[in-house]
Amino acid sequence: SAGTPDMERPPQTATHSPWRFCVAPMLDWTDRHCRYFLRLLSRRARLYSEMITASALLRGATRRWLAHHPAEHPLALQLGGGEAAALACAARLAADAGFDEINLNVGCPSDRVHAGRFGACLMAEPERVAESVAAMRAAVRVPVTVKTRLGIDHHDSYEFLHRFVSTVAEAGCTTFIIHARKAWLRGLSPRENRSVPPLDYARVYRLKQDFPQLTIVINGGITTLEQSAAHLPRVDGVMLGRAVYHDPYLLAAVDRSLFGDPTPAPSRHEVVARLQPYVATQLARGTPLQAISRHLLGLFQGQPGARAWRRHLSEQAHRQGADGRVLLDAARQVRRRG
Repeated sequence: SAGTPDMERPPQTATHSPWRFCVAPMLDWTDRHCRYFLRLLSRRARLYSEMITASALLRGATRRWLAHHPAEHPLALQLGGGEAAALACAARLAADAGFDEINLNVGCPSDRVHAGRFGACLMAEPERVAESVAAMRAAVRVPVTVKTRLGIDHHDSYEFLHRFVSTVAEAGCTTFIIHARKAWLRGLSPRENRSVPPLDYARVYRLKQDFPQLTIVINGGITTLEQSAAHLPRVDGVMLGRAVYHDPYLLAAVDRSLFGDPTPAPSRHEVVARLQPYVATQLARGTPLQAISRHLLGLFQGQPGARAWRRHLSEQAHRQGADGRVLLDAARQVRRRG
């Protein structure tokens, strides 16, 4: 099955985590290898898959998109789509594969997504989103959540956001992840939509005040744990994306600083060592080392020798026969420069 355990022993992990700290779904980045690596750094952060369209799962690509290691939990699958019946079938496949949460993308502003009538454009159709949420909730027992924006185009008033959340909440959605920017569906690229529309954290705080019964997670422009902690008195959770991907070791402080977990964090070198059994298993299955190592480039970000680490991985991981020794050799170069 898609969730079949790998042969190596999984690291200890929490079986459940509140939405207090989440790593965002990132297309082409938060695949299963990335998530396994991130889980070595934090036992409690909630991890999300990259967005997967319901149609991709219904076409039979379940092994590719639903495979994951048991150590990745708590783990959510993000779905893209706008048809209730298809989303319900896809949600059932994901829940059967063992995912802990199904998240509906109502925030992606790309032209391709917009053309398919899903993503951020669905904010203009809250009843349609509510219908999809209701269908998915009827199909699975795990939570169905929604990730969205403050608004779209000129539909950016607080009243517009309030109506959207109220309508979808009536269908049974109790958790909303809010990217604290609106999206421009015309004129801005997805990359520009992550930075050009201004942030409005106060609007997310107000949403939590108006819907105290809902779980509200804030996303957008948050890059440090200090910033994360500053938001938590006002909302139920924070979500970081690219900041974690480019400097993944910041996750090593999450469990202690945000959850009060006294378990010592692993060092960067310990993480490299703990990856070895996973790498060996994946290579035996035909996975190229580069598919794993590409997610590790930022592990030594800001440390002496970080450039040597990145250079060694970039030059050696793609070579034929490359294995876990490439990671160990790169780590040794860091030690020599430390």
